[in-house]
Amino acid sequence: MKFYQRLAYYLFGLLLGTMFLVFFFKGKTQGTDTEYCYLPNCRVLKDLRSKPFHYSEEATAQINQKIADTADIRKTLRYGDVDFSKSNVPFENGKLYVVEGKNTANEPIIIEVINYQDRAVLKDIKKE
Repeated sequence: MKFYQRLAYYLFGLLLGTMFLVFFFKGKTQGTDTEYCYLPNCRVLKDLRSKPFHYSEEATAQINQKIADTADIRKTLRYGDVDFSKSNVPFENGKLYVVEGKNTANEPIIIEVINYQDRAVLKDIKKE
């Protein structure tokens, strides 16, 4: 078999394999809100978002004071940064996580979330 024939077979197989992968991964992520989280920050935030979310009395009072609103909390839980030096601390039968983000006025905020087995509770909102 000549070189150009081998090259043609190779490129044809490469094209078929690429088309299969594009079809497969597009079908997995389209409409299912699937994310591929490999880093610890992404995994913690995804775990917090996947559970039923509740607000403590302190957090509700701070939301009423307009420090941050629920959209800011959702945005922080999607795009925020987990401070692992202060997080993963046992707290009231759960673990406390500190997430840094920004509110709509582009001011830095810090939220403290208690991660239980069956729910996540927003404990506190702080403005830096």
